[in-house]
Amino acid sequence: MRTALWIAFFASILAAWAVMFMMARMSGVDVIGRPVGMNMMPMLSFGALFPMWAIMMAAMMLPTMIPTLRNYEALMVSADGTRAGWLGVLLGYFITWIGFAALISAVQVALIAGNVVDGLGIATNGYFAAALLIVVGAFQFTRAKEICHGVCHSPMTYFLGHWRTGFSGGLRMGLGLGAFCVGCCWGFMALGFVGGVMSLLWMGLATLFMIFEKLPQIGHRLTKPAGFVLIAAGIALAVWTTL
Repeated sequence: MRTALWIAFFASILAAWAVMFMMARMSGVDVIGRPVGMNMMPMLSFGALFPMWAIMMAAMMLPTMIPTLRNYEALMVSADGTRAGWLGVLLGYFITWIGFAALISAVQVALIAGNVVDGLGIATNGYFAAALLIVVGAFQFTRAKEICHGVCHSPMTYFLGHWRTGFSGGLRMGLGLGAFCVGCCWGFMALGFVGGVMSLLWMGLATLFMIFEKLPQIGHRLTKPAGFVLIAAGIALAVWTTL
């Protein structure tokens, strides 16, 4: 049972990435999200954007959940956890990110309507992209980031303080963990508007960073340096736009 669930979990991640790759090809963009040729298929409506963002959440955020699921497994014997609870945690976490997918889809529709981003989710204004980089970088130094990252960085502590048994208990804990995860990582999702939300390069780099940021050994050492890098990039982009 354990092996089958983990195989299904990793297969879901691979399937999500495969779908995103096919969607990028169908949208007429290259791996960095830039249009190639004349066969572009821009996404302008909520109905088109929401499924794309939902699949993107699966591709990017499920890999970051591996330490959390392993922590739950460590408590399955000593704290009466179950495979149903494990599935509940996973489902609750994903439901939270689906909610975020709906929110950011609505934001993208508004940005398109305001001509701030184009149909491929690429910022049309260098100052907007620069401001977004600076805001997300500055968030890395906030108390909110510290609290949310603390939970994501140490899910065992969250489990010990909020332990519930069974599927419903796992679902409740998954929703809570997902909320903290959204609070920790929303900025990296928003950065898709800097280079294009269909950029596989951005997706890969953001996913890799969020995985490392949650590793117990090194995660706490990456948050503020990343903030400095993002702020510096934002300032450099603002200067470049002015020239």
